[in-house]
Amino acid sequence: MAERLLGYRVFADEQGRMNRSLVDTGGGLLLVSQFTLAADTRSGMRPSFTSAASPEEGRRGFDRLVELCRARHPVLETGRFGAHMVVSLVNDGPVTFRLQS
Repeated sequence: MAERLLGYRVFADEQGRMNRSLVDTGGGLLLVSQFTLAADTRSGMRPSFTSAASPEEGRRGFDRLVELCRARHPVLETGRFGAHMVVSLVNDGPVTFRLQS
């Protein structure tokens, strides 16, 4: 996943085409753990998180991802694992991609 995050070409080149990666641009990466992405919303009126990793497994995976990304691209910040956070961002687009491994 680290390779994909850093190499995914979603930033505009000189012609305005999505052709540059985060590494190409020298931009910063913010990694925030978000277990809610594992929610099963197929039925009912409340999400189920039974398929989410345990907190211990999630922390190990998140810490490993941070380590791999930081080794290749030191312009990186993280949230606090398991903490309630207020995260602000500006979407350029709107463009959103869900990368899956």
